[in-house]
Amino acid sequence: MAEENEDVKPKLNLVVNYEGTHITVKVKPNMPLKKIFDAAEKRFGKEPGTFKFVFEGNRLNPAETPASTGMEEGDMIDAVLEQLGGGTC
Repeated sequence: MAEENEDVKPKLNLVVNYEGTHITVKVKPNMPLKKIFDAAEKRFGKEPGTFKFVFEGNRLNPAETPASTGMEEGDMIDAVLEQLGGGTC
């Protein structure tokens, strides 16, 4: 019976911030961040791939998990619009 309890992983509440608007997503520590990114873009009404996500100053990779990045309950992920351009004239 103790083994069954070990399989149940606690869920984390993470906050995604975009221009001062916050949404909270409940995730498992081993869930790929791609799922969080997709949910955030949908809830903010943006097309997939519109945002880049940053946690503690580091850009997040969609294949990472909250556990692999050291996220804890209540941590905030910043969503920023991807900027194109910047080439020379």
